[in-house]
Amino acid sequence: MGFTVSSADMEAIALGGAFLGTGGGGDPYIGKLMAQAALDAHGPVTVTDVAEVPDDAVCVPVCMMGAPTVMVEKLPNGEEAAAALSALEAYLGTKVDYLICIEAGGLNSTIPFAVAAATGLPLLNGDGMGRAFPELQMVSFTLHEIKASPMALADDKGNTSILNAISNQWTERLARAQTVEMGGAALVALYPMTGAQAKQGLLRGTLGLIRELGESIAAERQANRHPGDALIRRCGGMQLCTARVVDIERHTTGGFARGRAVLKGLDEDQGRSFTLDFQNEFLCLEDGEGQPMALTPDLICALDADGGLPVTTEKLHYGLGLRLIGLPADPHWRSAGGLDLVGPGYFGYSHAFAPLETLNPTNTNT
Repeated sequence: MGFTVSSADMEAIALGGAFLGTGGGGDPYIGKLMAQAALDAHGPVTVTDVAEVPDDAVCVPVCMMGAPTVMVEKLPNGEEAAAALSALEAYLGTKVDYLICIEAGGLNSTIPFAVAAATGLPLLNGDGMGRAFPELQMVSFTLHEIKASPMALADDKGNTSILNAISNQWTERLARAQTVEMGGAALVALYPMTGAQAKQGLLRGTLGLIRELGESIAAERQANRHPGDALIRRCGGMQLCTARVVDIERHTTGGFARGRAVLKGLDEDQGRSFTLDFQNEFLCLEDGEGQPMALTPDLICALDADGGLPVTTEKLHYGLGLRLIGLPADPHWRSAGGLDLVGPGYFGYSHAFAPLETLNPTNTNT
């Protein structure tokens, strides 16, 4: 079933998207403000079940591409996403009927609402990842042979471009180079697809889940409870560790925010150490012996150990206490094709993928 989203709902959507975004997708605060301003100006957005979409409808995701760290200082001017969408429509010679959220991530969970409000277009209740990943070919659409290009990019200076490539991987490589030249971040419209293709490739129900998780975080905090336990129960996840950041290496290169955080255990994890690797998103958690505790594509979600708010990679800093929660990935990603696309080997880790429940057999859902 569909539902409507107003400005008041964006607080919960930003929270839920930041949690599922595994540290990536950009600053949720920026995206929330952009969406709230658009919703206040233009009215609520309709979120539609993909089953109700005509097979010949034109459906397009809109999102931010680049390093989340760049967006902390280089805010979008608010026109880039609409410019990218208009450029793609002009190239296709047709109007878009539905918008899609490409990933569950802080900024990328909220930007589509801003564009939907400004254009009057409905959003589909789903996404292409069920979490966030750093590269644009890392979507369920690729697994269903839906092409990323033609793709439109727009920057804050008014530049737009159209990109055609021979594969989704080449679309990523060429678009990443353009994004670096655009200042490290750009707004994009890509993966134009029919309603029939969307019914095949979309991971369904994501936007409803994001809102629900955000409402749960807010309710638990209001009741002076840490939201971690409620989120674990709702998502079928598990507690990984509670720890403090004691060292962090972070650098922005090649259009990505890459780094590693060294953690020292707190509470029941006192005396233990951990390392958390990220490339825009959290990808690998190891214990002090170098043994994996959670690996991409399973989700490593970070909450502030004290306040319970989601923590993105650009917000990591020395002394921050974290509660890390693991969630099982969508079955798409645990398949052979999914692991080729987003598994540990793709990112250069020597670990073979093993599910959370295998890596942590003594951990149980709270």
